[in-house]
Amino acid sequence: MTQTTSAHHQGGTAPPAARFDAVVRAAVGQGLLGEGGPVAGFIDTEGVRASVGALHDAFAATPEVLHTFAAKACSLVPVLRLLADCGMGCEVASPGELRLAVEAGFAASRVVLDSPAKTREEIRLALALGVAVNADSLDELRRIDALRNPGTASVLGLRVNPQVGGGSIGPMSTATDTSKFGVALRDPGAREAIVEAFRERPWLTRLHTHVGSQGCPLELIADGVARTYELAEEINATLGVRRVTSLDIGGGLPVNFTDETVRPGYADYVAALTAAAPGLFSGRYSLVTEFGRSLLAKNGFIGARVEYTKDAGGRRIALTHAGAQTATRTVLMPDAWPLRIGAFGPDGTPKTGPSLAQDIAGPCCFAGDVVAYGRELPELAEDDVVVLYDTGAYYFSTPWAYNSLPRPAVYGFRAVAGPEDGSGHDGPVTFTTVRDAQSLDDIAAESGLAHADALIQRDG
Repeated sequence: MTQTTSAHHQGGTAPPAARFDAVVRAAVGQGLLGEGGPVAGFIDTEGVRASVGALHDAFAATPEVLHTFAAKACSLVPVLRLLADCGMGCEVASPGELRLAVEAGFAASRVVLDSPAKTREEIRLALALGVAVNADSLDELRRIDALRNPGTASVLGLRVNPQVGGGSIGPMSTATDTSKFGVALRDPGAREAIVEAFRERPWLTRLHTHVGSQGCPLELIADGVARTYELAEEINATLGVRRVTSLDIGGGLPVNFTDETVRPGYADYVAALTAAAPGLFSGRYSLVTEFGRSLLAKNGFIGARVEYTKDAGGRRIALTHAGAQTATRTVLMPDAWPLRIGAFGPDGTPKTGPSLAQDIAGPCCFAGDVVAYGRELPELAEDDVVVLYDTGAYYFSTPWAYNSLPRPAVYGFRAVAGPEDGSGHDGPVTFTTVRDAQSLDDIAAESGLAHADALIQRDG
């Protein structure tokens, strides 16, 4: 489905404060947001390309690097295919994500499989396809010993936990002393065991680390990468051969959710790593990155219709169709994952007028389903539209099926610059369907409709 309307851009990019205003107006005008579509996700395809370009530019001086996209950040085949077209590889962490990467067209040599609980069948498939595999433990290495065909094209690595500590969001920190990921590098005997694992396996050529993501400062991430780099140097020196030839340094660049600016940037990330491990970018090791949220978060938003407003205990509440089912992390951990909110009228134009403190609540049937508390916005009313910014990663792409609420539709869009003749006419905004909204028939089928009588005991 492709639809077109208008939006004014200067030099191809809208003024920052109004980057998506015309897109919201276009979506409402075409019925993508409204009575028939009370909630939807939107992806800025040109914004995605620009973010990928910034990543490649930051690493331009690095002799050999493969940038992979963390599929969990947006597990939608059309988005993955867009990223493949931009020159990205793909990092996957489950059989489902691996299937999506294959369907999206990533070459096996540009796919990396990470997971702390790989089954034997999952490992067999990865090795047969020739995708890279990072073992999460020494026990997994022993499983690979039994399953590996010497002719496999897969690059094989081992994930280590440098145990450098956590950031401000505990669940996003993967390098704490007791993290479930990787081999704990500072535990007694672990370092020696890792060196021995590489000694015993000439096919083991990569080290992998990932310190965490949101809430982790660049210095912490750089420290973890530096310790992994030092371990690679130690392994090669101890074995007297260049056994470790590549480093998968993960991703995790945090996103600024407080305003529209992109900070830190990929250049800041490279500078921090260069300071912590000066030899990292020398070409001695080929590098793999696994960025996700930082590539997509600011290139997407959720739009939702206001169904009702009410007052309770002196508090104004706007009931919308965007809640925990699509903004799960924000609802369950509001302090860690605050979102910026935009207020638009029924025609999709930005609302103006005096601000009023309002709660923006969702449709889920539990009291905590609120995406923003006491937010100062122009007064919202029935049929208005709210926008949840910075939600291009993790939000609408991986919805929660609470209350059997349907998965929202997702649309990609391109906003083209308007004429520069001073006429004031707008250029077009083109929408393309990325994922259809889930139907009630889909929900019923997913809930086991085909087996409706399975638990009813029939006599005779």
